[in-house]
Amino acid sequence: MTSLRQQLRLYLVTDTALCRGHGLVETVQEAVAGGVTMVQLRAKDATTRERVDMARAIKAALFGTGVPVIINDDLAAAIKADACGAHIGQSDLAPADARRLLGPDKILGLSCETAATVQGADPDIVDYLGMGPVFGTATKQDHEAPIGFDGLAELAALTSLPAVAIGGLKAKHQADVLASGVDGLAVVSAICGQPDPKAAAQLFFQEPAQ
Repeated sequence: MTSLRQQLRLYLVTDTALCRGHGLVETVQEAVAGGVTMVQLRAKDATTRERVDMARAIKAALFGTGVPVIINDDLAAAIKADACGAHIGQSDLAPADARRLLGPDKILGLSCETAATVQGADPDIVDYLGMGPVFGTATKQDHEAPIGFDGLAELAALTSLPAVAIGGLKAKHQADVLASGVDGLAVVSAICGQPDPKAAAQLFFQEPAQ
């Protein structure tokens, strides 16, 4: 059975606008074929009903792959779509409330930008942390100041929870990210909006050129 740490290795966070040309479900399906190990449906401008429909379509397309589908920031959609879990931020529902709604068996992720938020994450409630932003990114306008690889390593050292880095990350950053102590990279534009999502995902598993 694949561990959560392994599932965080290449974590695709969708951007419905970037995926529009290629298609959301098609982008996700091809990205998973290229090596993506977890998918987060992030659709900020969608309704809960639309997120449920999107999640169900993605789940159907990924049936049999074992790749978890998580929904960002919408517990009602995660429950209704029977997603594998949900991901919340510091300004969203309290983790304890999210866990109570989700139940004990679903995956719950929490975004952390500071040492205090990492240390405040309860391992009995939260399953993994999203740490960053490592770099600034246009796909999330309201992010905190970038923390860089040094800041990422400092945060990773503060928790025993599985963790994934996010924020402007590309395939060329994977060695530095993994060396920081986190389990994987969460990416958006490195795959969403790319002409070949499968090839874009495969880049994260290639040895860097010497």
